[in-house]
Amino acid sequence: MSSKSRLGAFALLALLAGCASVTRTPYEPATPTPAPAPASGSPYVAEPGRDAATIAAMRAAPAPAAPELAIGRSQSGDQSGLAAQGFVRIGSARYRLDEAAAKDAALREGQRAGADRVLLYAPAPGASAGEWLAAYFVRFKLPFGATFRDLQPAERATVGGGGVEIGSVVGGTPASRANLIAGDFVIALDGKPVADRGDFQDRLKRSAGRAVTLTVVRNGESLQRVVRLGTLSAGGQD
Repeated sequence: MSSKSRLGAFALLALLAGCASVTRTPYEPATPTPAPAPASGSPYVAEPGRDAATIAAMRAAPAPAAPELAIGRSQSGDQSGLAAQGFVRIGSARYRLDEAAAKDAALREGQRAGADRVLLYAPAPGASAGEWLAAYFVRFKLPFGATFRDLQPAERATVGGGGVEIGSVVGGTPASRANLIAGDFVIALDGKPVADRGDFQDRLKRSAGRAVTLTVVRNGESLQRVVRLGTLSAGGQD
């Protein structure tokens, strides 16, 4: 090949390489999860919306010097039991260690995350050898006292607009005292339609410390429920 041809081929390859570098797009998660900055190599994964600032604002009491650690039995059962006491799961981690080392690592991570309680689950039969699951919980102030989610398209069509569906309701909280139950659709707050989960959450925060009237659809029937919300003052409890 002549020197002129070699130069032409080199130029073509350089041009193609340049085009490839321009069109390459790095992967980015569609919905990044806010989380406390973990220590280097930390396996801790925060639950969505459980960043350090939110935890600090919502916790019922200052973080303990060291979290309480116990061996869990059933993830769903344990979480339901803790939820009834106002505990919210803030994150999880997996450790491929022996039991003693997993307990030590889980306690250190729980202290860093500001957890009140840590539940450690033994490896399931057939799972990766030595892989322990740690679940981290913080007791939150519960000015409302129930979880809620966005409505699915079919549910929005059923209620004729936006709103949220009530999930678990913690006993002894404003939501419980107002007789809200899992499966209720909340479609309005003080007569104004609820758009979605974010809208409902923001309006609950703005209404903290006073009574609000929720319009609820339950089994196709429209109901009114008065909820006397707790406060969000630092260090206070419902």
